[in-house]
Amino acid sequence: MTDTAPQSAVRDTLAEFEAGAARAFEVAEDAETLRELESTLLGRRSRLGDLQRQLSTFAPEDRRDLGQAIQAARARLVELAGARRADLDARARADALAADRLDLTEAMSLGAGWGGPGRTDSGGGDPALPWRGHLNLVTQTRDALEDTFVSLGFSVAEGPEAETDWYNFEALNMPPAHPARGMWDTLYLRLGAPETVLLRTHTSPVQVRTMESEKPPIYVVAPGRCYRRDTPDARHLPVFHQIEGLVVDRGITFGDLAGTIEAFTTAYFGPDVHSRLRPSYFPFTEPSAEFEVTCPICGGAGCRTCSHSGWIELGGCGMVDPAVFAAVGIDAEEYSGFAFGFGIDRLAQVRVGLADMRTLLDNDLRFLRQF
Repeated sequence: MTDTAPQSAVRDTLAEFEAGAARAFEVAEDAETLRELESTLLGRRSRLGDLQRQLSTFAPEDRRDLGQAIQAARARLVELAGARRADLDARARADALAADRLDLTEAMSLGAGWGGPGRTDSGGGDPALPWRGHLNLVTQTRDALEDTFVSLGFSVAEGPEAETDWYNFEALNMPPAHPARGMWDTLYLRLGAPETVLLRTHTSPVQVRTMESEKPPIYVVAPGRCYRRDTPDARHLPVFHQIEGLVVDRGITFGDLAGTIEAFTTAYFGPDVHSRLRPSYFPFTEPSAEFEVTCPICGGAGCRTCSHSGWIELGGCGMVDPAVFAAVGIDAEEYSGFAFGFGIDRLAQVRVGLADMRTLLDNDLRFLRQF
């Protein structure tokens, strides 16, 4: 070794420098300060650079050991600076999110009939807390129906609300100009050729898509929103909800359909409510029927809701027409099936004894809080 500072003095200087640099990195308050410290403490003109240049004055065997010590110290400081940068970046992101946060809390009126902090109405719950929202009656009914059918062995399928004419009509045995299309007041969209894209009038297109994409056996229910150009009244809405079921398998008969309807009726309404079928017509099923259930309001005794008949019409059903199977490539000689469908809004109306279906759209808290 030459007559410059001895090796031990260099190591002491290196340890003292590393400790000071580490403290400086740990207390850096922002990214700009950290960048300046990295340039000052790790750059070519830093104290580390000076120590690196002093290596030329040492013997080769000492030069290797001191060089490794300097590089190890540099690596530790670079890692420490990187960790501090990550912490500062995370804090900056958190501060930005906090600055951009929108307070959507709304203090509700303390007037009669409104829930809010310090309310005095009899809405239930802790009077010191605001009202909490809950699922709409129709959504609750849909969830209960899905649970019921899943328990019966069905799976749930969904499809688009904007459909093509082929899926909504043609594949269901209703070609263009077919008289049966008059059963649906259709809302067409200005997409593509005239009257080729529409808001689906029923959830039956989901059945067609399911039969296209899956091979039998098929056991599905398809809940969803539908649209028709109807005038709202006590029992009809232009935007409503349906749930339809489809079964395709070998050896399926009309008796299986009747049994499934009865099993659903008792599972959903209870053992005192039963179903019956009456002949009807639908272009996509043959034979077809409408099914009714015992009026849950009067228990079959007769009331205003059921027009004193003891029965409430719920939906339509029937055996899948072979023409529908042909449209989706299923061999009607090998497979048979049935389909059924009914309105979820109508079912909610029947189950709670709602006189006017339009009440579901009023957003009247006095009504909504009952469910």
